[in-house]
Amino acid sequence: MDSNTGKIFIPSFAVILIVAQFVLQVQPTDAQELYYPPTGEEWAERSAEELGIDRTALDAAVKFALENENSVERDLRIAILRGFSREPYHELQGPVRDRGEPAGMIIKDGYLVASWGDLERVDMTFSVTKSYLSTVAGLAWDRRMIRSMDDHVKDYVWDRTFDGEHNSAITWHHLLNQSSDWSGTFFGLNDWGDRPPREGGIDEWRMRDLREPGTHYEYNDVRVNVLAYSLLQVWREPLPVVLRDKVMNPIGATTTWRWHGYEDSWTIVDGKKVQSVSGGGHHGGGLFINTLDQARFGLLFARRGAWNGDQILSGEWIDKAKAPSEPNPNYGYMWWTLKGDTDWGEVPDHLYYAAGFGGNYIVVDEQNDLVVVLRWIDGSVLGEFMEQVYESLIDP
Repeated sequence: MDSNTGKIFIPSFAVILIVAQFVLQVQPTDAQELYYPPTGEEWAERSAEELGIDRTALDAAVKFALENENSVERDLRIAILRGFSREPYHELQGPVRDRGEPAGMIIKDGYLVASWGDLERVDMTFSVTKSYLSTVAGLAWDRRMIRSMDDHVKDYVWDRTFDGEHNSAITWHHLLNQSSDWSGTFFGLNDWGDRPPREGGIDEWRMRDLREPGTHYEYNDVRVNVLAYSLLQVWREPLPVVLRDKVMNPIGATTTWRWHGYEDSWTIVDGKKVQSVSGGGHHGGGLFINTLDQARFGLLFARRGAWNGDQILSGEWIDKAKAPSEPNPNYGYMWWTLKGDTDWGEVPDHLYYAAGFGGNYIVVDEQNDLVVVLRWIDGSVLGEFMEQVYESLIDP
């Protein structure tokens, strides 16, 4: 104590020690509290009761999923050719694998609370691939390799892919929310031949009026493949390598997944022959991956891009990816939302999800730390299934 002022002095190291003890007691870090499945080990399970879930209701949801298997053929070559038979010149240009049995996982607070089917089987995932492609764009944006989503892609890719008054106006934002109306032929595929209107014929489709970029949503794999090619030009290395090194290895995924393009989707990058991968299995190819690795990817998003103390992907990018787009509120940057006219009953509209042909889904709910992965479920009952999952949450 200072005899003149009456104040008590505490040595600085003691102050630091007291403060540090207080912080450790009342403010544990996220990495200390949150569970992440370790690399190469079994995913830890918790009982429904431990996680505040009604086991009977959850079992009913799993039973419902198994009873509502997608009717798509086991031979996916037939399914693809038949499913898109009205497209002129449609053919398989990338690898295809027969599909497996229905499978799925429900992850709550990082822990496995329910699963069914063969979780290790590598299957095609079709347009779920687009959400991985979007993530590769996010990694470039995080690193300022793409300065702004409103930048014109022609300023990054100047090899005539974006020549012309219409195509030169296209931005990254337009490509990612599928409102670009990019026009042309890419790796032998015509943009107008992908999911054409049911009315009209080839000449009418080919001579259609182009819509101003950003004004009209149209799901189109040719334009998605243009995005993949454009990102390849930015990264200057194969996109599967980017995804492996920047995401899949850091989150402990297996080495069994593959990302394929088409037989003729090869280009030269810095003197090396590189395959430009596809954004789905519309013509074959796309991402082939098991259910466990899909769940890790979903958990990364549920945790706002963080993984066991490391920030793999920025939360700012995730907000962009799941934000409803102007031409289609149900669609963001290649993730689907419930912000438009999609009705899943009592399911909260803050969740978002990746979706692919044949009933492949990754559903993410950041607020409830919930991830659901589905393989080969009938898509028409997806909302009903998710309603049952949420009904099992005692305190969502």
